Amino acid sequence: MRLNTLAPLLLAPFVLAGCALSPRSVESTPPAPQAQSTSPKDPSTAPLAYARFAQRTYVDGPSVTPLELLEDSRCPAEVMCVWEGQVRIKARIHLGSGDEIREMTMGKPIQVADGTLNLVQVLPEKGKRSEEAPEAEYRFGFRFMGGL
Repeated sequence: MRLNTLAPLLLAPFVLAGCALSPRSVESTPPAPQAQSTSPKDPSTAPLAYARFAQRTYVDGPSVTPLELLEDSRCPAEVMCVWEGQVRIKARIHLGSGDEIREMTMGKPIQVADGTLNLVQVLPEKGKRSEEAPEAEYRFGFRFMGGL
């Protein structure tokens, strides 16, 4: 074979190596909460809405205002626990027919109007809050799955 025929074959691995993607850096904290727009048929991909204490947020149907932390017994992120714990809050749920004060437990949907409302995420992770004003750092992620 001639050199001018082999040259492209010998250079191809070096040229293609320059096109390789570099791995993305891994963040140690979750991304900033934001609503996602996806198919409402799959509960795991329905939009999330976030709120802090005393902040009202629209959750694809009702609006929710977290009022009070009743329990945060979650296991700290860097500790191995037998029980992962739970988060319970008191929240005001705003419906067209009026408001209701309800207790919500993370991961346990409650019946609201024609669907279910679920507290699906609590930020920051246990053990990642400051000691001065931990309540001010809480953000709650809610998901509503309406009726058919």
